[in-house]
Amino acid sequence: MTTTTEQLSATTLLRFATAGSVDDGKSTLVGRLLHDSKSILTDQLEAVERASLNRGQDAPDLALLTDGLRAEREQGITIDVAYRYFATARRRFILADTPGHVQYTRNMVTGASTAELAVVLVDARNGVVEQTRRHAAVAALLRVPHVVLAVNKMDLVDYAEPVFAAIAEEFTAYAASLGVPEITAIPISALAGDNVVEPSAHMDWYGGPTVLEHLETVPVSHDLTACHARFPVQYVIRPQSAEHPDYRGYAGQIAAGVFRVGEAVSVLPSGRTTTITGIDALGESVDIAWAPQSVTIRLADDIDISRGDLLAPADDSPAVTRDVEATVCHVADQPLSVGQRVLLKHTTRTVKAIVKDIPSRLTLDDLSQHPAPGQLVANDIGRVVVRTAEPLALDAYADSRRTGSFLLIDPADGTTLSAGMAGASFAAVAEAADRAAADDPEWDF
Repeated sequence: MTTTTEQLSATTLLRFATAGSVDDGKSTLVGRLLHDSKSILTDQLEAVERASLNRGQDAPDLALLTDGLRAEREQGITIDVAYRYFATARRRFILADTPGHVQYTRNMVTGASTAELAVVLVDARNGVVEQTRRHAAVAALLRVPHVVLAVNKMDLVDYAEPVFAAIAEEFTAYAASLGVPEITAIPISALAGDNVVEPSAHMDWYGGPTVLEHLETVPVSHDLTACHARFPVQYVIRPQSAEHPDYRGYAGQIAAGVFRVGEAVSVLPSGRTTTITGIDALGESVDIAWAPQSVTIRLADDIDISRGDLLAPADDSPAVTRDVEATVCHVADQPLSVGQRVLLKHTTRTVKAIVKDIPSRLTLDDLSQHPAPGQLVANDIGRVVVRTAEPLALDAYADSRRTGSFLLIDPADGTTLSAGMAGASFAAVAEAADRAAADDPEWDF
């Protein structure tokens, strides 16, 4: 008889994030999802019931299942990213419930950076607002391949189909202009439970899936082996012991692709070429390894390699550059200015850099570019040109979310300033996507 553990190990994993404007009902949706799918423990529900009574509420406030900070519970809002893990018979889930306040947009960047799906909530009474557009832009910028528009609080607009249709049309047009490849609109009432886990009896005009049904069935690709092979070196192992006098191995996690013994590889940024003579995984020698395994790679030649170097196939290596052009989400309270000295962290490599130019800042209302803003402030999305002190081997973010991303860091106190995506902005990618849609409607990440 198959055990529960074996059943779960056979199911797929979906990482998804929720986002939306303030009071759109994100935490209530997540609470309803956990409650109705029977994914919460009795003591958790009892704690929520007690907290709800203390606030003078007769019924349990399911939003409290995700609002874990005391300040969140007192104010009835989400401040930090709340991660929740749950499972159904069909799939396992890692959920990031992100805040709605504009000053916490940076937290959405954190939650969506590893997500394969984003649920963007909209209050049916308010429609698409600026923060909705901001979250759609972040999802597109981070190349989240699936976006769900959950039009919430349908019970407060008498479950009117025209209200839902108008919001869905506006959001879909906006997200499509950003290059989002797949958008699914679902009318819901998180408070009443309509179309969250169970189909609604009040919206017979809607024939699509519930939120949970869509989460359980949306196609998810974890196949990183088809991507360009990349191995950032994290640590050099040299025991110099009597048992292993000449052992030299390069340890780290394979970011993407497949590596094989006998394969010719380039060491970047130096550009030296050598051959893989051995791969050690979990204390045993193997002939092949793939992402996201953590392994130690041995090479034929004694090349000067240290933490931060990158191994890639000799015939499929990224370009090495000191001039990084990228789109960034600025997440710090202090602005990012032209001429500012920063640290740039890319995979396991951190180098000194200077902001040479900020060509434009994105205006979310009409997706126009505001030229030469001079600086980016908290939650701004803009283009930057950064000059690094040492060469870097970056992929375009459109090709790899893992080796095309980086952080800009304040060298004075280590504060993260901006999250960067190398290469073309999503607006340029959207134009290219329109031309290539017939060939491949999905993004490779």
